[in-house]
Amino acid sequence: MSVDRRGFLLAGGAVLAGLAGLARSAPDDGPVRVTDSRGRAVELARPASRIVCLIESALSGLYMLGADAALVGIPANVYSGDVAPRYARLDARIAAHSLPAPGNWDFVSIERVLALRPDLVVVWAHQREAIEVLEQRGIPVYGVFIAGLADLRKEMLDFGRLTGTLARAEALLAATDAEVARIARAVAVAETERPSVHFAWGQGMLETSCRGSMVDELIRLAGGRNLCTDTAEHATPGLERVLAANPEVIVLWHNPRRSVESVLADPQWRAVSAVRNRRVFALPEVFDCDLWTLKYRHALHLMAGWFHPQHIALPGVAERDAMMASLYGRT
Repeated sequence: MSVDRRGFLLAGGAVLAGLAGLARSAPDDGPVRVTDSRGRAVELARPASRIVCLIESALSGLYMLGADAALVGIPANVYSGDVAPRYARLDARIAAHSLPAPGNWDFVSIERVLALRPDLVVVWAHQREAIEVLEQRGIPVYGVFIAGLADLRKEMLDFGRLTGTLARAEALLAATDAEVARIARAVAVAETERPSVHFAWGQGMLETSCRGSMVDELIRLAGGRNLCTDTAEHATPGLERVLAANPEVIVLWHNPRRSVESVLADPQWRAVSAVRNRRVFALPEVFDCDLWTLKYRHALHLMAGWFHPQHIALPGVAERDAMMASLYGRT
């Protein structure tokens, strides 16, 4: 199946121009009230102007909304690993290492957060002790936990309200919905045509996600069938169970220490259909297809192309770059 890449890029440019205009529109100045992932109300007298965000996926969402001018604190991991040069291109303050990083998903320096005088703090919902201390100090906290696409949609709309960029959030979601619907239509096959899929997280070949998870939703949308039928976000089925299920496709989460070739050469996996037919694929670095951001559509497109190459072409660099430009409002 061929793809008119020129038409895709022209359309992407038009979308980018429209979304960039929304990002520059004047925010609402009235009071704001949303409910976070904990079910707790988060109330602001006006859209946030000093935000400490300690979850990288949420930080990405704020940049997509054009709310980065309000950021006064970011996650520590933004200054290391694969994501560091990408955020450095998004924000000169990160390139200069001048934005404070008072925590991450696994720790929070309360003292350093307080010193930044935030009017909103965004952290992982399970960081309960830190949240309790901050809320006792009168600082509004938005707890993040994304289990599926509906949670991601809600988070983006909430961030749009909290930062006065709701129109931008709605436009981004509409554009994402349209692209996801296009991909899903292309691979809308009968159940018997869905290949069985084993998804392996970076921690190990047996670390996977099951029914009802974000990964499960994406496999289904991409025209596949998730082999893990337990109800669990993360599970570790035994090797014998996975081998007996004989997956037709294996999808690897990004891990620089594990390659497709290393899996194909592993004697434990050589009898599996996916290995025998060389249908083992690795997702690119996390920044490009973070499943907890609107960039999940890139992972979805890749999986759809791997599962059903006869129905949809794999996205190339041009498509990926057009997606990034439309989401972040810059190249």
